[in-house]
Amino acid sequence: MPEYHLVQTGTTPVGPFCHATEADGWVFLTGQMPTDPVAPDAPLPQGIAAQSERVLENLRIVLEGIGLSLSDVVQCRCYLTEFERDFDAFNTVYMRYFPEGARPARTTIGVTALAVGALVEVDMMARRGAG
Repeated sequence: MPEYHLVQTGTTPVGPFCHATEADGWVFLTGQMPTDPVAPDAPLPQGIAAQSERVLENLRIVLEGIGLSLSDVVQCRCYLTEFERDFDAFNTVYMRYFPEGARPARTTIGVTALAVGALVEVDMMARRGAG
């Protein structure tokens, strides 16, 4: 049976979903927005670098809340509303979270819009014991 995780220190979900679902050691993290987990109604950070940082920190909070870390991540899907403009800046932030030689598989997709007017969203798949 799947286990549904709602992490107390995580962001307030912007829709009807949990932070992560786990089955047979696989953990599927819901895409995170660049919202502040402490002040969900605060304005979003300005610019792709600040929003990317907030999204990846929000994902780290979820991982840590269920006893995992970024080293357990095996796959990421990244969504950018301004792909051509923001791809390089997003990668600069992303590489600080996943060092060379330990980067998960990844897909990055340009989209027309994201919830809460975000510039970026990232979801992840992790595996217990992967790191």
